[in-house]
Amino acid sequence: MNEHDTYAKLIGLLDERGARYRIIEHAEEGATEAVSALRGNTLEQAAKCIVVMVKIGKKEKRFVLAVVTGDRRVDLGAVKALLGGGYAGFATPEVAERLAGSASGTILPFSFDPELELVVDPALLAQEEIYFNAARLDRSLALHTADYTAIAEPRTADIAG
Repeated sequence: MNEHDTYAKLIGLLDERGARYRIIEHAEEGATEAVSALRGNTLEQAAKCIVVMVKIGKKEKRFVLAVVTGDRRVDLGAVKALLGGGYAGFATPEVAERLAGSASGTILPFSFDPELELVVDPALLAQEEIYFNAARLDRSLALHTADYTAIAEPRTADIAG
């Protein structure tokens, strides 16, 4: 799945479910602080999306789409503990992009791959609206958090450091 397919899938899902969102076009940017300035949102409203690989025992690997506010970092120790793993680290860019269906810097706070478990820090869900790049560097969405939660159905856990 390429980023155009992922973008179309997201918009189709949001429209089908009647989500309240706005599309924001801007200069190409994937870094949370810079794109937040372009969009005019606070860092607390930005959904920073990181794919984490967790090793469970010697042979099993699980992947988590960890979503935190833009002013925080993903706490790898918390993600590891949440899954009962022995090791947690950032997935390689190739693996992250394959599972997310888009390039680094444009990863959505939604999982369309059964191998990728969505876990969101509750601080993000405290915002009325969340902002994220929409599988493209030049386009973002502002999405009502209540609609995000209803559609994405994320697992919530304290995973921000």
